[in-house]
Amino acid sequence: MFMSREYGSEACILCFFFTIFTINEWRCLAISKQELQINEEIRDREVLVIDADGEKKGIMSARDAQKLAYDQNLDLVKIAPQATPPVCRVMDYGKYCFEQQKREKEARKNQRIVEIKEIRMFSAIDTHDFETKVAQGKKFLQGGDKVKVSVRFRKRAIAHPHLGEELLERYRDEVGDVAVVDKPPKMEGRAIVMFMSPKQNKPEKGDKAQKKQKSAKPQTAPAGEAPAETTEETEG
Repeated sequence: MFMSREYGSEACILCFFFTIFTINEWRCLAISKQELQINEEIRDREVLVIDADGEKKGIMSARDAQKLAYDQNLDLVKIAPQATPPVCRVMDYGKYCFEQQKREKEARKNQRIVEIKEIRMFSAIDTHDFETKVAQGKKFLQGGDKVKVSVRFRKRAIAHPHLGEELLERYRDEVGDVAVVDKPPKMEGRAIVMFMSPKQNKPEKGDKAQKKQKSAKPQTAPAGEAPAETTEETEG
């Protein structure tokens, strides 16, 4: 029984030190990523301190600034190391890291990743399969992805590369309403490839003219003058 209690107390002590080490290791990783120094790592002779409410507390030693932060159960973070003297702010560093990670996660969530989809065909493709490849390419392009169209040659067909070029020209014409050519056809081994990207729709001239008319302000007659009258002649 005595041995089990002693073993239990040692296990608790080990767990305690392991927890402290894990927290410090995580904090060091966060610091190295953010390139920020906090608390005891700040060893400058003097620092300019800003409290948690954003008010300047003036210039003081790093030790006094740390004490100011500890009294509020907060951290002292060096936010402008290049300034003279360096600027430190009192804040909850754990909360700051959490909010920073949350913002980065939201940014990644809203970010659109453009992928390159590949459409593969053979030089002797039939009409139905060609139409299927065209529909598939339009789907990718309308979804915002780029498309790599490749025509592969079987056996002796490699001796007639013009057939692949003609096929790619047909493909380009079929998807021309939604795509533009990034890279023209080029031989790569036993295949000829072409890269295409979604077409950016530009406003037409008529739309621009309508916008200008809407934004133009009606002219008003100067003070003291009556507005000019307009008459229309109609043929009876």
